[in-house]
Amino acid sequence: MRVWLLVLAVWARASGLRVVTGAVSMRDPQFHRIRRLPPYVFSEVNAMKAEARAAGRDIIDFGMGNPDQPPPKAVTDKLVEVLQDPRVHRYSTSRGIAGLRRAQAAYYERRFGVRLDPERELIVTLGSKEGLANLAAAITAPGDVILAPNPSYPIHPYGFIIAGAAIRHVPMLPEVDLMAELARAVQHSVPPPTALILNFPANPTTRVVGHDFYREVVAFAKRHEIFILSDLAYAEIYFEHAPPSILEVEGAREVAVEFTSMSKTYSMPGWRIGFAAGNPQLIGALARIKSYLDYGAFTPIQVAATAAINACEGAIDEIRQRYRERRDVLVEGLHTAGWPVPAPPATMFAWAPIPEPFRHLGSLAFSKLLLNEANVAVSPGIGFGEYGEGHVRLALVENRQRTRQAVRSIKAFLQRQRAAETRPEPLAVA
Repeated sequence: MRVWLLVLAVWARASGLRVVTGAVSMRDPQFHRIRRLPPYVFSEVNAMKAEARAAGRDIIDFGMGNPDQPPPKAVTDKLVEVLQDPRVHRYSTSRGIAGLRRAQAAYYERRFGVRLDPERELIVTLGSKEGLANLAAAITAPGDVILAPNPSYPIHPYGFIIAGAAIRHVPMLPEVDLMAELARAVQHSVPPPTALILNFPANPTTRVVGHDFYREVVAFAKRHEIFILSDLAYAEIYFEHAPPSILEVEGAREVAVEFTSMSKTYSMPGWRIGFAAGNPQLIGALARIKSYLDYGAFTPIQVAATAAINACEGAIDEIRQRYRERRDVLVEGLHTAGWPVPAPPATMFAWAPIPEPFRHLGSLAFSKLLLNEANVAVSPGIGFGEYGEGHVRLALVENRQRTRQAVRSIKAFLQRQRAAETRPEPLAVA
């Protein structure tokens, strides 16, 4: 017995546990997967924002991509109507109701010319974020290497990190050759990568790509036996050319699955409705794991979402125009204020290089400075990965009047800064 107690004590010490009076208790309160998640960079700015508001300051918030407008009235009307049916309050289905999957398949054919099988190639998710995270859990073995864009929306790498993968970050910057970076990443990854995450139009950088890139990357993935997870959340928020779907490329469904969302397209973020479409093997894996984890979204929400896709195409044009107007007010106003920011071709964000006099501060310190000096909240670029440093992200979630107010405040702040820099030093008194 003493020998076994000694063995147990040695094992417990090696495992980070300790033996106390015959019971096992935790020595380290941090759990394994939690330890792999860094401190949330945005939490510092969010805490300052909350403190400022508690003090009565009027903060204009460009920090979170949280649509401020309601969904189309026809959608909320349908929700209220369906709620009255006593049969709809039971469990739903984790794959999503058949009518919603058929509606999304019809959207893909209408918008992209892609025909999908609603039974094998489509699944409803609780927002694209849940779909990405659960698919990561479904297909990842500990130690798998995943290629993730950097900078990127946090769920892209961290969904796989939570699942136990190792991440190889691929720079997704305007000046880099994306295919060359992908080739370099594969060459230097051991073991070979099992999946690649793409996100175009990109959050946070707003970068877009065309069919030629997708053709190259599909051929690349087939050659290296890599699955592609494409996040197309901003398919309908564009200001120049309509972004393509990777599924338009011949053979893409052999390696790719694509995530879309109703959050931005129909101003329905809190409804948590998204989709995964494409490769039947990946869709099947996601369906299998979801069958253990959830019963799908509330049925009335799914019925209302079906109505949105089938009958509210005109509302998409209005929402897109609203973001275009806000983009123009923000970008033109900041340019006049002395802060040149590129006009985003798509998404609901502007990706702004930090003005030269403040670049040495870094994006987190600059974000805090904007909050303190101009009452404007933005997201620091470092929160999206190391290659996001040197930028801040501004979400187009304030109306035009509030955006103009923010621009005036930023302009006044920049003018104060320039005046302080040019103010002569006082003469020394003899």
